[in-house]
Amino acid sequence: MTEEPLFHIPVPAPVTGLPEVAGGWPDDPVARVLLDSGVPHLDREFDYLVPHALDDEARPGVRVRVPFGHQDVLGWLVSRGSEPSTGAKLLPLRAVVSREQVLAPEVLDLARAVAARYAGNVADVLRVAVPPRVARVEKQMDAEAEAPEAVGTAEPDHPGATAEAPGADGAGSGPEAGSPVGPVAEAPAPDPAPDPVSTVPAAAEPGFRPDAGSRFDWTRLDGATSFFRQVTAGEGPRAAVTVPSAHGSWDSATLLTDAAARTAEAGRAAVVVVPDQRDLDRLCRALDRRVGAGAYARLTADDGPTPRYRAFLQLRRGQRRIAVGTRSAIWAPVPDLGLVAVWNDDDALHSEPRAPYQHVREVALLRSEMAGAGLLLASTSRTPEVQRLVESGWLGELGVDRQTVHAATPRVVATADSWESERDPVLARARLPQAAWKAAREGLEGRHGKPGPVLVQVGRSGFIPALSCQDCGTPARCRHCTGPLGYPDRTASARNETACRWCGRRERQYECPECGSHRLRAGSRGVDRTADELGRAFPDTPILSSSGDHILSTVDGTPALVVATIGAEPVAEGGYAAALLLDGDNQLQREGLRTPGQVLSRWFAAAALVRPRQDGGVAVVTASQEDVVGALVRMDAAGYASRQLAERRELGLPPAVRMAEVSGPADAVAAFMDLVGPLGGPSPLPWVGPVPVGDDAGFGHADGSTGPVRHRALLFFPYSAARRVVESLRAARAAASARRLTEPVRLRIDPVDLP
Repeated sequence: MTEEPLFHIPVPAPVTGLPEVAGGWPDDPVARVLLDSGVPHLDREFDYLVPHALDDEARPGVRVRVPFGHQDVLGWLVSRGSEPSTGAKLLPLRAVVSREQVLAPEVLDLARAVAARYAGNVADVLRVAVPPRVARVEKQMDAEAEAPEAVGTAEPDHPGATAEAPGADGAGSGPEAGSPVGPVAEAPAPDPAPDPVSTVPAAAEPGFRPDAGSRFDWTRLDGATSFFRQVTAGEGPRAAVTVPSAHGSWDSATLLTDAAARTAEAGRAAVVVVPDQRDLDRLCRALDRRVGAGAYARLTADDGPTPRYRAFLQLRRGQRRIAVGTRSAIWAPVPDLGLVAVWNDDDALHSEPRAPYQHVREVALLRSEMAGAGLLLASTSRTPEVQRLVESGWLGELGVDRQTVHAATPRVVATADSWESERDPVLARARLPQAAWKAAREGLEGRHGKPGPVLVQVGRSGFIPALSCQDCGTPARCRHCTGPLGYPDRTASARNETACRWCGRRERQYECPECGSHRLRAGSRGVDRTADELGRAFPDTPILSSSGDHILSTVDGTPALVVATIGAEPVAEGGYAAALLLDGDNQLQREGLRTPGQVLSRWFAAAALVRPRQDGGVAVVTASQEDVVGALVRMDAAGYASRQLAERRELGLPPAVRMAEVSGPADAVAAFMDLVGPLGGPSPLPWVGPVPVGDDAGFGHADGSTGPVRHRALLFFPYSAARRVVESLRAARAAASARRLTEPVRLRIDPVDLP
């Protein structure tokens, strides 16, 4: 017998179809919108209705404004369809912000892949990929399109471009002059490609006369001929190249320019990414000589919103085939992508500081594979991440034979070897050993070649950035915020007036909390103190400084001492006569899994700016760690990276495996770990931590605050389980955001700056 229910509660039927309106709905009336929101649990598409008034403007790729909750939010119209994906009541679009379809389908697909790899939000990735809108630029470009005859007299539209571009008989070499790297829509079908590594320009190219000095001799690299033949044939080869020098005939800007120009001449697009503004300026000057200022677009936030958005639209509308820039240029919306080139993937500037913290190298790998484009990772060194791809066969290698390396590199002197140690009795105590002083003097005087500038690389900026007690060696720290103390300049040092690097407070008569001593000694010396010391050692020699806010791009070939911090070394005309790599042991003593490789990479970059040994070039390194110094002496970047990778495999550390980092307050990190649950299937992957980290662990916060101490937990997992693990972490992050049970945590996948 069936019991009758006490109450009959009507259940409303789900809403199906579309509500009826006067005049009906347009074709494909359902717009799928991705909200421009960093909230993890809103990282999905929402359905909205497209009214008749917005039918023509609401196209995939445009920015829209939609109602969400009790407010209007911005978003991206991803696609349109005929049926909704939900039974909920749909609301209409509020407005189309711009008719410009700024979000290209291939960029959206790449953003989704990057978000999946880094457990992030697609909207966070798109915020990096698509620059903010500048309405005035859209109006100007629309007017230029309607009156194309006025475009030819316009000034170069990116900062740093030269007003005159080399072309036939002084004519411009932009698209209006018939350059083969002009607008994609107007590019004629390419003729059968000549030898892709020929150093002789084609004579039948109207309006395009490349500068002879802007071509790179690829015949010195094994496999380069085949690489560019595949690129020009529409294929997607992938290769890494470690160049022995970065000036003269091995100039890095010339290498990148020539690779991009050859790709564009074949009718395909090229994207070139460099670490910083100095590299970009040099690259743009080389492109101006090779293809003209109107044949490429420059993408960098340092140029300001208006030039950046104009360059972005030129690429999106197919008016440029070459895109160059810093970190965000990897997202350039170019059609028919043929080559992605990245210079110096080991530079920390290639890592995005905002969530989801993606690295340019990894984005380039994904983009080249998804687009079927060529990939070129070029540098003066080799990272273990790239070496892993080379050894696995996924990435090829454009090799340089040992004879060529020997002819292009300087002689390297290690002051810690036995021969130098026997001849320098004060080597252990001297910051500038006898061998370094001798190399600098001979380079300035030209005893083994033409006199020229001498590069002095130091590890820190400022005057004396760190102090310690002279009696007991305890690091000197601020009484107010426990930050490190130092002398900011010579005057402060003379007055014994210390300054905190965190809170900026100054005080005199420091007293050591351990032994009560008032005497201090320098823990490290910065670029200003080094320049001061060298000025006394070489009284008649000009001293140039490059660091901080005053970074030199180039220096001429006259004798001078150029003191530069790491990454701020200017390029010398004709190369440096010598390079002194100081403070090597101090740099190698810093904590960090990647510290030895990063220090070696900086040494390689500095040595690459020195003249070859047959012209008297010499590099002196003041460090005692044999394996790192030995790799520099042998100029064996790939060999050292291979040994590092073998050690990481044995220890189960990145890049042999992948890694996730979760950081935040201790209770929030623990709650997130519980939310993730066991990972790895039958054999769960163990978490490491959580433990207090950084300065917070022993001295409080860098800003002097007194909030919860930051904790960190690590998770190492194999590549075979990466997809499943990252998806679980991403789902847990969304669930924690929706429930709001604890404070937010920071989730990073494969961080490059982990101590």
